[in-house]
Amino acid sequence: LSSAGLSTGALIAILLCVVILLAIVVLFITLRRSKKEPLIISEEDVRENVVTYDDEGGGEEDTEAFDITALRNPSAAEELKYRRDVRPEVKPVPRHHPSSSLDSIDVQDFIKQRLAEADLDPSVPPYDSLQTYAYEGHRSEAGSISSLDSATTHSDQDYNYLGDWGPEFKKLAELYGEIESERT
Repeated sequence: LSSAGLSTGALIAILLCVVILLAIVVLFITLRRSKKEPLIISEEDVRENVVTYDDEGGGEEDTEAFDITALRNPSAAEELKYRRDVRPEVKPVPRHHPSSSLDSIDVQDFIKQRLAEADLDPSVPPYDSLQTYAYEGHRSEAGSISSLDSATTHSDQDYNYLGDWGPEFKKLAELYGEIESERT
């Protein structure tokens, strides 16, 4: 060994490094093979931000869970298209064709006939529906806005100072000046 130019201390250091390197490799391999059990089993984990979803939904195919009529556009309704969720009741409507002369047309009868046709037409969906809103009547938390207009009309406030604000407020001063002159 002395012919290679290595001292005994250098040889011991090299062997010690090789042994430490082998120990690290063996330790890494054994730790990789042995899997530790998780601290929390996933079925028992019930934190608020982690939820297990085992059920499948219908996605776009699920049309029974909501009312499709709320999404319909009345102006885009095509003629003679029937609704799938309502069976149409076909009632015969007597058609009255007005004569070709404009003098003999009775406008009231014409409008009544068209109204009856529209009411009995099964191809038109019923766009009238009950809209439920929050109650805003007596003892409601929502305040009444009817007092906003009445409170400003009986005011004794002097608006003469608006004329001193310059030409930008001239029209406003004229408007409120007219209101003041009407009251007196």
